[in-house]
Amino acid sequence: MSPTSNLPGLPAHGHVTFLGAGPGDPGLLTLRAVEALARADVLIAEPDVLDVVRAHARGGVDTPRPGTVDDASAIAEASSLRAATNLVMEAARGGKRVVRAVSGDVGLDTYAAEEMLACAAEGISFEVVPGIAAAVGVPAYAGVPLRDAQGTDVRFVDARTASDRCWSEVGASDGTVVVSASLDSVAAAAGELVSSGRKPDTPMTVTIAGTTTRQRTWQATLGTIAQVLKQAKVLPSPDGGQPVIAVVGERSAAAQRDQLSWFESKPLFGWRVLVPRTKEQAASLSDQLSSYGAVPHEVPTIAVEPPRTPQQMERAVKGLVTGRYEWIAFTSVNAVKAVREKFEEYGLDARAFAGIKVAAVGEQTAAALVAFGVKPDLVPSGEQSAAGLLEDWPPYDPVFDPIDRVFLPRADIATETLVAGLIDLGWEVDDVTAYRTVRASPPPADTREAIKGGGFDAVLFTSSSTVRNLVGIAGKPHNVTVIACIGPATAKTAEEHGLRVDVMAPEPSVHKLAEALAEFGTRRRAAALDAGDPVTRPSERRPGSRRRRAAP
Repeated sequence: MSPTSNLPGLPAHGHVTFLGAGPGDPGLLTLRAVEALARADVLIAEPDVLDVVRAHARGGVDTPRPGTVDDASAIAEASSLRAATNLVMEAARGGKRVVRAVSGDVGLDTYAAEEMLACAAEGISFEVVPGIAAAVGVPAYAGVPLRDAQGTDVRFVDARTASDRCWSEVGASDGTVVVSASLDSVAAAAGELVSSGRKPDTPMTVTIAGTTTRQRTWQATLGTIAQVLKQAKVLPSPDGGQPVIAVVGERSAAAQRDQLSWFESKPLFGWRVLVPRTKEQAASLSDQLSSYGAVPHEVPTIAVEPPRTPQQMERAVKGLVTGRYEWIAFTSVNAVKAVREKFEEYGLDARAFAGIKVAAVGEQTAAALVAFGVKPDLVPSGEQSAAGLLEDWPPYDPVFDPIDRVFLPRADIATETLVAGLIDLGWEVDDVTAYRTVRASPPPADTREAIKGGGFDAVLFTSSSTVRNLVGIAGKPHNVTVIACIGPATAKTAEEHGLRVDVMAPEPSVHKLAEALAEFGTRRRAAALDAGDPVTRPSERRPGSRRRRAAP
């Protein structure tokens, strides 16, 4: 029986899942949390984790929110949480499956226990899905282990509610102390520890926006943390109420953290990278950039539309079924999509490819074919391009090839390289326009301003058309933005538009392009560290810019 099912004999109430959403990184949600979110009828989440959990909820899930309160006082916070409790109870009484999501771990949430007691009092079944507590997850992402082989004692303190007795106890200890505080109160917490007996030269790290790509960590001591935050120009600040996790003790010593800071040392950590491609093509590239610590921002520059005269495409697809072709060659994911849509229009499926050899220009196109149920017979062993495909394409042999014709569905603006090469190999080619590429609509005004004003750290150009179209719909990227191009032709187009090309892929592959940008970021980071300079993003170096403060 599902844990969210009502047991026989119990009132026909709904069910509430109290769910810990972790400290911020969406990848830290548990598998159990994802399962519960997928079944939820109603999702009630704290504002700082709503986007994290909503991505896993089913379409149409109800997400009521209590009225927002601008006042940051404890009374206002309690009022807002009472409103959330009322929403939970109302939905559960109506027989709904409710997910109540809180940041961090449910067991450490101040008010979750009260909501559970309210459910129990009314006979509403509930369950708890633990999450990763910020006090544990954030130090792990900051490269600060809390224990070692010597079994160091670890104490957790919430600076907002800590009593004098609590400070005295942790001050008298020589173990590791993890303090949950706000940016503008962490120096006062350090002072409490010194007053309670800790030495002023005890190492201390302070991390803001932990586990997100906005994470930033400062290294100091109990005695110097106020000065370090002031010199970093993060205090005083109207954003001083942002939560931080501070770790006090020898485990946070700078020499050790330099070796263990795995997250903030990613090659593109925090970089805003513009990916000007079609939405369908951008997903895998964005995932790869995220693995390097970047924040990809997809801006479609090319829209795909059907050909103006569909008759040629219709005849070619019918020719596939009647045995007109020996080969079909796909040069893009969009070509696969165009043929697949025609197949569905005629009630055909992948079985119509029986007896026909299938070629794909590269890995992404091959993956699209496999998703369609077709395993390509030929994928370039070297360069993933039309030229690479021709390198491996067999010449026409009348003895072994009963049919000498190739079906080539492609874009209206495609080059003639593949057609000419196949003809040279003895093949007849039906070069068919399967789709048209047109310039996409301009992106939102704030995106255009970020492109022209230096708000992006890098932009990846995957074709000459993406250069022309991006400049056409959004303007020319700022000169502090790193320009990365997939190959010489794309680089030449970028230079013709007045752009300085900083990175070029070693081979024409979007994944190699992302790798090349990551290598560029690694070299840039190493050069800054060798020179004793702070590691900054390209966008932080634009004229007149000020270092952006992290947000939770």
